[in-house]
Amino acid sequence: MNIIEKDNQIILEGINEDFEPQHVFDCGQCFRWIRQEDGSYTGVVQGKVINVKKENDLIIFDNTNKEDFENIWFDYFDLGRDYGKIKNQLRIMDEYLEKATEFGQGIRILQQDGWEMLISFIISANNRIPMIQRAINNLSEKYGKFIGEYRGKKYYAFPTPEELSRASVEEIRACQTGFRDKYIKSVVDYVSENNVDVLSYRKLNTDECIKELVKFNGVGPKVADCITLFGMQKYDTFPVDVWVKRVMEEFYVEDNLSLPKIRKFALDKFGNLAGFAQQYLFYYARELGIGR
Repeated sequence: MNIIEKDNQIILEGINEDFEPQHVFDCGQCFRWIRQEDGSYTGVVQGKVINVKKENDLIIFDNTNKEDFENIWFDYFDLGRDYGKIKNQLRIMDEYLEKATEFGQGIRILQQDGWEMLISFIISANNRIPMIQRAINNLSEKYGKFIGEYRGKKYYAFPTPEELSRASVEEIRACQTGFRDKYIKSVVDYVSENNVDVLSYRKLNTDECIKELVKFNGVGPKVADCITLFGMQKYDTFPVDVWVKRVMEEFYVEDNLSLPKIRKFALDKFGNLAGFAQQYLFYYARELGIGR
């Protein structure tokens, strides 16, 4: 991979099929990346606004520099991991993963912030992606720090626990969070009053991390799995939502198997690559409507 800095941009050469923006940002793992009219994606991460697009074999990060690339984006986009090797390990497991890894060949699992993922996936419960994005944006605009303008639009950082603690249940609901307002308020108050460092959960093993997360109101097993995978960088977990359940029933397990049993089957089969397998299977199932 070659790194070029030019005109407020970082350009990556030589990453080829292992980074496809549409696969990365539309595979269910993130909510603050919005597709633009030109096919690029603009996102907010760690108080920074960045635009990502692919042109031929080049990945172009706009509105950034080499220092931020080295300190933020290299880890955030998991650029130190060999996804070609992961796909090779998965595709030899069976024909379904061979097809899924080919279909979503450009997926990368983003290393996102655990606190933001905790609130975001509480909001995601029984919700549609446009509504999730709207609620997160509303919370950020009302309670997060103003970052600046980019291409004529104002952007705000995701609020910290302290910033969000200023909001009442009613104010959180006014951000279009729906019935999840009371869960968010409960989590924010508990974290703020007890000085809980959610990011410290990364130091725990996967089972311990999940055990801590499900103590929060509004965090069930599936939401905890998502936070653990996308916010705590634990890859030996396997969130089971409706699309994952459908694809697992289509290819691997009997119909109407319980979600915990589907999860256990996946962990036994995919092992330490379970989180990666989940993303390829999820994207494959949802985009092609498998198991509808």
